[in-house]
Amino acid sequence: MNIRVGILTAPHIEHEPAANGFRLHNVRIGIGFHWDREEDQTFEGKLEITDNADGTQTAVNVIDIEDYLCSVISSEMNADSPMELLKAHAVMSRSWAIRAIAANRTSASRMRQAAWESNGHKGFDVCADDHCQRYEGTRRMNSRAVEAVRATQGEVLTYGGEVCDARFHKCCGGRTELFETCWEDVHVPYLEPVDCPWCGTKDERVLRNVLNDYDRETKDFHDWEVRYTQEELSDIVRSKSGTDFGTITDLRPLHRGASGRIDRLEIAGTKRTETIGKELKIRRTLSRSCLYSSWFDVEREGTDFVLRGHGWGHGAGLCQIGAAVMADKGFNYKEILAFYYKGAEVSRHTRQG
Repeated sequence: MNIRVGILTAPHIEHEPAANGFRLHNVRIGIGFHWDREEDQTFEGKLEITDNADGTQTAVNVIDIEDYLCSVISSEMNADSPMELLKAHAVMSRSWAIRAIAANRTSASRMRQAAWESNGHKGFDVCADDHCQRYEGTRRMNSRAVEAVRATQGEVLTYGGEVCDARFHKCCGGRTELFETCWEDVHVPYLEPVDCPWCGTKDERVLRNVLNDYDRETKDFHDWEVRYTQEELSDIVRSKSGTDFGTITDLRPLHRGASGRIDRLEIAGTKRTETIGKELKIRRTLSRSCLYSSWFDVEREGTDFVLRGHGWGHGAGLCQIGAAVMADKGFNYKEILAFYYKGAEVSRHTRQG
């Protein structure tokens, strides 16, 4: 099965041949998040360059899904991670990708397709950044990533006979979240919240082996604090929301998911009061980049706003740091997947396409 990965959209795609593939310049990663940056990246497979109606070009990589996964699991996590974590990641990333391919290539998914294209996802199955799954070419790959993918070749998570929409995140902060807190108002039975005692680790050996280079720059991701002056917060909210609330006077959580993540937040200002959600919009609106998560409490110290929070990411599905600690403690990949995806099982997928 081939997958079409949209890597880069730019006025002009700078590229050159490379061994077994091609090299792209100035690929932006972590778009809109606090690790946002550009890299030169080398990819295997075929390069297609499409011309867009707005005059830009898009670089699309057409590659076998198993080769794609070798890059995904070493882009999402350090390929020096415990082997059982890499295997677990290969299975859930394969599941998510197969599910995305099926949804985007069938006429029955017009609503999903419209939403996908509204994010600039037109002419390919998935993007190469955190919106979908990190796919950063061959630079961070090593033989262990290849070994993990080959050892689990064709294995997917299934629930009720269907391939799972296997979501994952960096660190749940102690409890995972419901699907409906983050996305559509649909209950996904295998994405039930679970208490995770693993991701609060301070073991530098584990973290060093699991997090890739730029993720190591992020500190205190299990428990964190952000402090804003009233003027600073008002400016951020105005800039990120496109709405002038005036001076922000209050932030009021109206609803939280199972983990404590806020999915409806009332922003009160001297000019207007509005409710925003869901969790990613809240994270983006209250930060110049993006808050680690929407699981936070709002405190006032004088006129300052202090957000004290937990976790890194949306919180649904597998917690990557927690899973890494489980692997380090001797759990195998099927036990790790069973812990985070309740009632799902590892099955073999019939290759198509």
